[in-house]
Amino acid sequence: MFTGLIKAVGRIERVAPSGGDVRLSVDAGKLDLDALSLGDSIAVNGVCLTAVELGQGRFAADVSRETLGLTTLGGMSSGARVNLEPALTLATPLGGHLVSGHVDGVGEVLEMHEDARSWRLQIHAPAELSRYIAHKGSICVDGTSLTVNRVVGAVFELNIVPHTLTETIIGDYRAGTRVNLEVDLIARYLERLVLGDRAGHGGESITMEFLREHGFGS
Repeated sequence: MFTGLIKAVGRIERVAPSGGDVRLSVDAGKLDLDALSLGDSIAVNGVCLTAVELGQGRFAADVSRETLGLTTLGGMSSGARVNLEPALTLATPLGGHLVSGHVDGVGEVLEMHEDARSWRLQIHAPAELSRYIAHKGSICVDGTSLTVNRVVGAVFELNIVPHTLTETIIGDYRAGTRVNLEVDLIARYLERLVLGDRAGHGGESITMEFLREHGFGS
């Protein structure tokens, strides 16, 4: 588990194909690796990876074909900057929100413009994720915990304060940038609980008709 509060910006040093998947070697930047051990989890752009090598400010992690296909890591090349966060502990302040490191889909940056000292960012999410994105709810973008300011259909808007802009890779974004998205865990589990045995059958989801059938609303 993670908090979505980025601890460092690292850089991909090497993408090495290995048996059909890849091993990423990452310069960890200012991330303190002294407290980590082999086998510990590190979120790289919001993707939970397992450290298989550690040393001298660097770590390596294997990335499966499944992860390569479902996240932006499949398009990474040497030199790319990445957000980094080690797994939380029971002593970690939960300043963001609960993040699993399991990416739900890849979104696309539509627009980014200045708004006083902050920046406004618009992202188009995959249609199947739009029902989990709520006004003033939480969403994780490339591992960064952010608050949704506005949502229209599958497009949502974020306000990025100066600190977040400089301490994450969000400052590198441009229109067309692809980003890893993880929706709020609570929203996913709530849907599962409400649907009960109907969850996962025939694309079943919560609709107004479903809510009326079960006594919600008039």
